[in-house]
Amino acid sequence: MAIELHTWNTPNGRKISIALEEMGLAYTVKTVDIGKGEQFDPAFLAFSPNNRIPAIIDPEGPDGKPITVFESGAILIYLAEKSGRFLPKDLRGKVPVLEWLMWQMGGFGPMPGQVHHFLMQPEGPARAYGLERYGKETRRLYGVLDKRLKGRDFVATEGEPSIADFAILGWAWRHERHLVDFADFPEVGRWYATMMARPGVRKGFEVALS
Repeated sequence: MAIELHTWNTPNGRKISIALEEMGLAYTVKTVDIGKGEQFDPAFLAFSPNNRIPAIIDPEGPDGKPITVFESGAILIYLAEKSGRFLPKDLRGKVPVLEWLMWQMGGFGPMPGQVHHFLMQPEGPARAYGLERYGKETRRLYGVLDKRLKGRDFVATEGEPSIADFAILGWAWRHERHLVDFADFPEVGRWYATMMARPGVRKGFEVALS
């Protein structure tokens, strides 16, 4: 049975559609229109208690029993374990993937998300302050990623990407909205082009999430 992906067309939502396509897992999309407040529907809150997308329902979870998972990072780990792909099985190989996944969850998401927020505010001191503060931190994070990718094809693994790449790509997808030019971060730009050329990634971005 297909996994139900409850989501909307956001960076966090795209992380999961990319992963599902790359892993070859069957899924259906159940849109949750966050503009209309559907994330507060009691039926959705029953398995996504923080009223955030994405969340999944897997009818064939561990031991063949249904399972629900919320939080995009937790979903990526679950899907990697389920499919046996994009997360090394040995602890030494797994650690850098989890490090960079947590880096994305803790910074490269919340910080550019604040840039999105302040860009939509009216002109004035508050908008200028917000863009200065969060724009500076967002560029610092792009710089961290750029240094990490020097001499590397992927963020945390060799040979093929990991769930950390999928997580980071979901937000790098919005780099123009972050007021970031890849000319300033050429290693990120190279990695981004490589990732976007993957058939599974392309399908993950093409599937309708809204």
